[in-house]
Amino acid sequence: EKLKDKDRYQTVYAKNEGSAAAPTAGLHFDKEFLKKVEAKGVNLAFVTLHVGLGTFRPVKVEKIEDHTMHTEHYVITKECADIINKTKKNGKKVICVGTTSTRVLESVADSDGFVSACSGETGIFIYPGYKFRCLDALITNFHLPKSTLIMLVSALAGRENVLSAYEKAV
Repeated sequence: EKLKDKDRYQTVYAKNEGSAAAPTAGLHFDKEFLKKVEAKGVNLAFVTLHVGLGTFRPVKVEKIEDHTMHTEHYVITKECADIINKTKKNGKKVICVGTTSTRVLESVADSDGFVSACSGETGIFIYPGYKFRCLDALITNFHLPKSTLIMLVSALAGRENVLSAYEKAV
């Protein structure tokens, strides 16, 4: 069946077609909210990752290291890289809205957490034990058990903290 209101599934900052799914962590943001955030001194930067359905595939292997992610196309513009790098240089936090932007930044960040303007394919799989280079904090949704997304969140917040949050939500 054809999607009746496709704009309902787009973020206010959506620009390029190509993803198999909407980046839902920012779905409830609107232009007014983003203006308020900027007015508080937050710098906004927008990356592109064309999310594939492989991102949502459950991990079915015994050892998570054996799971293979499908590759997905990303783009970071010079303007975006400059904003992120200035934020890091000034000792401020880089906060990603969603696991999608997290995966882009962590795919391209150097050992000091700085990024360059670039585009390419990423198959990054972030799971507990991963050392984040660029990201300091994350705004995200609830994710399905055994998904790569819940593993990414657990890598940042700790498995026990995530399980506790889910328990409280239920």
